[in-house]
Amino acid sequence: MISCENLVKIYKTADIEVVALQGLNLQVEQGEMMAIIGNSGSGKSTLLNMLGGLDRPSAGKLHVDGKDMLKLTDKELTRYKRETVGFIWQNKARNLIPYLTARENVEIPMLLHDRKQKRMRAMELLDAVGLGHRANNRLEQLSGGEQQRVAIAIALANRSKLLLADEPTGALDTRTSAQIMELLRKLNAELGLTIVIVTHDLSLAKQVKRVVAIRDGRTSSEMILRQSGDAGAGVGADDAFDTHIEYAVMDRSGRIQVPEHYLEAVGAKDADKVLLRLENDRIVLLPADAGNKEQ
Repeated sequence: MISCENLVKIYKTADIEVVALQGLNLQVEQGEMMAIIGNSGSGKSTLLNMLGGLDRPSAGKLHVDGKDMLKLTDKELTRYKRETVGFIWQNKARNLIPYLTARENVEIPMLLHDRKQKRMRAMELLDAVGLGHRANNRLEQLSGGEQQRVAIAIALANRSKLLLADEPTGALDTRTSAQIMELLRKLNAELGLTIVIVTHDLSLAKQVKRVVAIRDGRTSSEMILRQSGDAGAGVGADDAFDTHIEYAVMDRSGRIQVPEHYLEAVGAKDADKVLLRLENDRIVLLPADAGNKEQ
C-alpha cells in the first residue's frame, strides 16, 4: 500500500532551509495496521502529510496504492485525497463541524457524489462505529470518545483504502482510548483497511504488531510483536517495548541508526564514532575509547 524510498522533504523560507525528512525508507503492506513513533521534530507529522497528499515530497520516491505521489497533477491529487485516504486528527476541530449532528457530519464528504445514498451510508457507518443511536445528536451532546468515533466514520465515508490517524487517542482517557483502538482493530480486520497511526504514546504503539521509529527524518528501527517462543529474542531491548523485538533499519548502503537507548547503555550517546568489531557471527559496537583501553 505504501512504499517510501529515500524520501526527502525540505521546507524553505527566505533565509532558512529545514530538512524535515532526509532519506526516509518505509514499506506498509495492504491491510496492515501499524504505528509510527518519534520525538517532536523527528519528521513523523511531515511523513503523515506526504502520505495524505497534503504536502509534496522534495525528492525520493513515494507510492501509495500504486500512485506515484511525486507525479500526480493537482486534479489527481484532489481525487486521491477524496477517494483513497481518510484522516483522523487529534484536534477534533479538524474533523468535525460543531453545529451539525453526527449524521450530518458524516454526510459532508459524500456531498459531491452518492447524494441519494448519503443518508443510508452515513447511518451504516455510524452503526459500524457503535453510534447509530446517536446519529441525530449534536457534537456538544457527545462525549470525547463518541466524537472521535464520528471522526472515524467521516474518514471512511468515501470508502477510503488508507486511514491515517494522528494521535487518535491523545485527548481521551485510558478507558476510552482502549475502546477507540479496539474499534480501529475491528475495522482493520473486517474491512481490510490499511491503518497508519502516528503517536508518541508508547502504550498505544504497543497495541499493534509493527512499530516504526523515526529519528532525525529517517527510519531508525522497527519493533515487531513477539510470537510465542520468542522469549529470548531481542535481549537488551528497551523495556518500553518488552512485547516487541527491535530491529535496526539498514538502507542499501549498509547504513543504520543505532537506537538511542542502546548508545546510552554503552556510554556512547553523544559520541561521533564507535568502535566496530566482528566477533564470530556478530557485529559488535563499543565506545570509541574501548580501543584505547585494550592497547
